[in-house]
Amino acid sequence: MTKGEVLLLDCWASPYCLRVKIALNEKGIEYEQREEDLFGGKSELLLRSNPLHQKVPVLLHHGKPLSESAIIVDYIDRTWPSPPLLPSSAYDIAQARFWGDFIDQKVFDAGKNIWTSRGEALEVAKTDFIEILKQLEELALADKEYFGGDIFGYVDILAIALTSWFYAYEKFGGFKVEDHCPKLSAWIKRCNKRDTIARVIPDPERIYEFVGMLRKMHGIE
Repeated sequence: MTKGEVLLLDCWASPYCLRVKIALNEKGIEYEQREEDLFGGKSELLLRSNPLHQKVPVLLHHGKPLSESAIIVDYIDRTWPSPPLLPSSAYDIAQARFWGDFIDQKVFDAGKNIWTSRGEALEVAKTDFIEILKQLEELALADKEYFGGDIFGYVDILAIALTSWFYAYEKFGGFKVEDHCPKLSAWIKRCNKRDTIARVIPDPERIYEFVGMLRKMHGIE
């Protein structure tokens, strides 16, 4: 397979794009990345490939576009089945999708509430964010190495990509995830040692600066 067969319309800071990169890396798939300027002007290819939302990530496989990161990760797993990202049993697949949906609905938006808030609202946002992480830690991760057990997989990919913004949340919120969720923090460190993640995860300081720029754009600074 040549790189041109798999093209990712990307934004370096997007945790959702990061999900796709990690999934492709886990499968050993070569791909081409094309950085999108989401503020200065989106490409015609992006607008044509995702006309409904006009957002990244978009994965083009043989020219056919796919949108929404969780859907793309699922497509990658079905198209290149080895090594598998989803478990084998129907029940375990349903559980993985349940927690994937929980992560998608809760984690990033709760983090956004931290960096877009001040004063009392910030304290509420921090409490809510930490409570969501505790639920993930206690009910989904528990004492396992990874969310699926001993093997890194689908839920880990969806979750670990979002943690690329945790340092920024901590800096703007004045807290440490590790102080509240030690098992989850250990899981983050364990995942980030994987080569498939380490070579694509953005520098936390750079994300912090990027979120600071977003704060200024939203008039929060």
